[in-house]
Amino acid sequence: MVFSSLLFLFRFLPAALLLYYITPRRFKNLTLLIVSLIFYSWGEVKYLPIMIASMVIDYSCGQGIRVFGQNPKLRKFFLLCSVILNLGILFTFKYTGFLFENLRAIGIPAPYFDPTLPLGISFYTFQTMSYTIDVYRGDVEPETNFISFGAYVVLFPQLIAGPIVRYSDVAKELKSRKITLPQIEKGCVYFILGLGSKVLIANNVGSLWDSTAALPLGEISTPLAWIAAVAYSLQIYFDFSGYSLMAIGLGHMLGFNFPQNFNYPYIAGSVTDFWRRWHMTLSSWFREYVYFPLGGSRCSELKRTRNLFIVWGLTGLWHGASWNFVLWGLWFFVLLFFEKKWLLGWYKKHKAAAHMIMPVVLILSWVLFAISDFSRLGGYFGRMFGIGGFGSASNPLDWAYALHNYGITILLGIVFSLPVIQKLHDKAVARFSYGAAVKTVETALLAGVLLLSVAYLVDSTYNPFIYWNF
Repeated sequence: MVFSSLLFLFRFLPAALLLYYITPRRFKNLTLLIVSLIFYSWGEVKYLPIMIASMVIDYSCGQGIRVFGQNPKLRKFFLLCSVILNLGILFTFKYTGFLFENLRAIGIPAPYFDPTLPLGISFYTFQTMSYTIDVYRGDVEPETNFISFGAYVVLFPQLIAGPIVRYSDVAKELKSRKITLPQIEKGCVYFILGLGSKVLIANNVGSLWDSTAALPLGEISTPLAWIAAVAYSLQIYFDFSGYSLMAIGLGHMLGFNFPQNFNYPYIAGSVTDFWRRWHMTLSSWFREYVYFPLGGSRCSELKRTRNLFIVWGLTGLWHGASWNFVLWGLWFFVLLFFEKKWLLGWYKKHKAAAHMIMPVVLILSWVLFAISDFSRLGGYFGRMFGIGGFGSASNPLDWAYALHNYGITILLGIVFSLPVIQKLHDKAVARFSYGAAVKTVETALLAGVLLLSVAYLVDSTYNPFIYWNF
C-alpha cells in the first residue's frame, strides 16, 4: 500500500497542483480541502469519517470556547470535550488491542481487537487537539471558517507523517498567502532532496537491516549486528527526514511555510541536543502541551523527574502500542535524567568524547525501537556485544558481504547525515557567487536525483515509510 501510495502521489500531484494554481484565491482553501480528502481517501477511505469527526469535534469546540468566552466552566467543558474525544479516538484504534492483549497475558478475559491503524492518526490528532488548547489559552483566534479549518487539518503534504503543524504556524497563511515562482522553485528543491533521501538512501540501507533482522541470531556475527544497526539508524533518519522535506517542499509550492523537523540530529553532543534536532515538532508538542503544564523544570527535583518520566513514557507510547516503544521512551528518560543531573557539564568539557559516545547510544536506542520481541531483542544485543560468540555460525565473513553490498550507501548516508555538504555548498556560493553556472550545476544534480529516484520507485517493490505506521 505504501509503495503504491508514493507512486500515486506522483500521479496525483501534477493534477492537484494545477487545479490549485488555477483556482481563484478565495477558493484555494476549498480546493486544498477537496484534493487533500481525495488523497487521504485513496489510501484509507474507510477511515475518512474518523478524520472528519476529528475535524468537526475541534472546530466545534473552538467555536464553543469563542462563543462562551466569558464563562470559565463552559470554556473548560469544550476544552475537555476536545481532549477526551481526540484521545478517545486515538486510544480506541491504536491502544485498545494492546490493552486487551496485556489483560489476556495476565489471565483477565478480554476480547480480540486488532483494527488497522488509520493513516496519520497520531499526527492529525495532535494537530487538531493543539488547536483547541491554543484557542483555550488565548494563543490563537478561533477559526470561524470551517473550510479553512478543514484545509488546515487535512493538508495533504504533511497529513500522513508530519511534521506536526500547529494552527499558529499557518494561521496567517490560511487567510492570505502568496505563491511566487522562487517559492515554488524552493519547494521543488526540498521535495527532490527529500525524495532522494528516502528512496536512494533509506530504502537501500533499510534492506540490509530487514535481511539481517530476519536471520537466526546464531547466523549474525558481532560486526554484522553493528553494521545492520547503523543501517537502521540511517534508514529511520532518511526515511522520516526525507518525508518531512518532501512535505515542507510541497508546503512551499502551496504557499505555506511548515516548521523544520530535523536539524542534523546525529551531530548532537548529548541526548538533550539530539532531541532538539530530531522530530523537532513532536518534541515541541510534548514540551508545550505536557511538560510545561506539568510544571516543567521550575519545580522541585522530584517533580521535575516525574515530569520527565511522564513525557518520555508518553513519547514512547506515541510511537506505537508495544512495550519496546515504552521502554525506548523510558530509556531516553533515564539518559536525560543522568544528563541533567551529572553529565551535561562533563559533555561540555569533553566535546570530542561526547560526540564519540552519542552515536553508540543512539544506535543502541534504535535497536530497542526496531525489535518488539523481547527475547529477540535481548539476543540481538547479545550478538552486538559478542555474548555467545563473535562470529556467525554459518558465515564468518557475513559482515564483509554486507560491506561489499551496502558499504558505499552506508558511507553516503553517514556523509549526508552530517552538515558537510551544506557547508561545502555555502562556501562555494560565497566564493563563486550564486550565478548561472552554479544554478545550472545544482539543477543538473537535482534532475539526476529525481530521475534516479523515480527509476528506483518504478523498478523496486521495497519502499516502506517507517513513520506511516505511527
